[in-house]
Amino acid sequence: MMQQPVFPTVQENIEYIRDALFHTDDLVSQTVAIPGHTSQFLFMYTMCDQQKIREEILKPISENKGADLKDLLISMRANKHNDLERAIDLLVSGNAVLFIEELKECYVIEVKSSHVRSVSEPANERIVEGSHEGFVENVSINLQLVRKHIANRNLVVRRYQLGNETKIEAVIIYLRNLANPAIVEEIDHRIQSIEADSITSAEFVEEYIEESSLSPFPQLLHTERPDRVIGNLLEGRVALLAEGSPTALIMPVTFFSFYQSPDDYGYRSIQASFIRFIRVFSFVIAVALPAYYIAVVSFHFEVIPQDLLLPIKSSIEHIPFPPILEALFMELTIELLREAGMRLPGPVGQTIGIVGGLVIGDAVVKAGLVSNAMIIVVALTAIASFVVPSHEMSGSVRILRFPVMIAAALFGFIGIVYSLMIILIHLCLLESFGRPYFAPVAPFRWKDWKDTFIRMPQHKLNRRPQDPAPQQSNLQPQSEKEEKRDGQSEGATN
Repeated sequence: MMQQPVFPTVQENIEYIRDALFHTDDLVSQTVAIPGHTSQFLFMYTMCDQQKIREEILKPISENKGADLKDLLISMRANKHNDLERAIDLLVSGNAVLFIEELKECYVIEVKSSHVRSVSEPANERIVEGSHEGFVENVSINLQLVRKHIANRNLVVRRYQLGNETKIEAVIIYLRNLANPAIVEEIDHRIQSIEADSITSAEFVEEYIEESSLSPFPQLLHTERPDRVIGNLLEGRVALLAEGSPTALIMPVTFFSFYQSPDDYGYRSIQASFIRFIRVFSFVIAVALPAYYIAVVSFHFEVIPQDLLLPIKSSIEHIPFPPILEALFMELTIELLREAGMRLPGPVGQTIGIVGGLVIGDAVVKAGLVSNAMIIVVALTAIASFVVPSHEMSGSVRILRFPVMIAAALFGFIGIVYSLMIILIHLCLLESFGRPYFAPVAPFRWKDWKDTFIRMPQHKLNRRPQDPAPQQSNLQPQSEKEEKRDGQSEGATN
């Protein structure tokens, strides 16, 4: 954008700004009596706090009538600018701009109005043990929630302005002594390369900076919990926050990061390991159980135990549709009920989910459209997909089950094996900012399994997860000094 120097007369500056803002009606100009100077300040009344204007501008002027201009500006906490275009950007962001006759400079005073909800636990990430704080839609408050738990001079904040039209504020935060500098610079490069008119929240940034936007698996971890962000920062990762969004994006991550919860570190290790294993195993159930049932009923009746053979046969013998159509019908019905429950008001949504599931399930069985066994399989699959602590991974699991079901209907067990092999190969090849997505399974690193499928006692988690040199990437490997530092004793939490 071309720079426009500040004009020497107040009226010229005001006319230029009014024309630049197309004479919008919420632009207010007010004269202030600075001794020995003709001056006016402009502000957007829809963006500014009237009390702050009285305290930050009018009160210092009224109380310091005999003060030197320089001292007066210091008391008003005014920042000097000589570019009108920059001043206009600050004006529409909620600042007041002060013009003084014959000065080719303007002064910006922050008087932005802030309407922020109270810090409370995120509704979609509730836990039993641990902190119950959650991020809000204000970046400054979110940074405060992180900094009060990490009072460390190595905690670095980098600011960005995203969206050619929206111009929202975004920040990345990381611990300089723990994060890999190559990863930080790559993230910085990708964020600065974003060219978009509309960026309104942190979630909009994800598809611009992730490795493969066509992959069904999320490559950035979403969270509204400060403790989860803090745990990942202490493991050397980077978090992104944006104004207007309570969600933080954590990068780089692995597949198993989505199955870890802050609850795991509040329970004792045996209990936490049991719950963690159930979560990871739920991925297999959610993806493969409907496909397994379809393959057994359609091709492989011989694998059914003798005692179950007659009950299953009697359940499906009068069903007019093949198992794949049964499964697709019920899975799509579950998805419709889930979406309706989310969109409707809270009490109504819960009622629709419970009553709709019971009524539809009972009705389709009595009508002979779906077997009892299929209802059980679909219900178990739905429950398994909701076990995931991460909403993004839960959505990926629900999508993946459909191609696996179709492969099972066409080729039986062979179709299931090949489709799961394709998913596994994709997981092994996928990267998150140059780092293997399926680590520590591929590449295999036994020492990092202490906090993957299970959660070992805290005193055993005395090393951070290994940060390997990138594979097939233009990122530079971590220096020997950084690798040595990453191996120092430090508790690893999520």
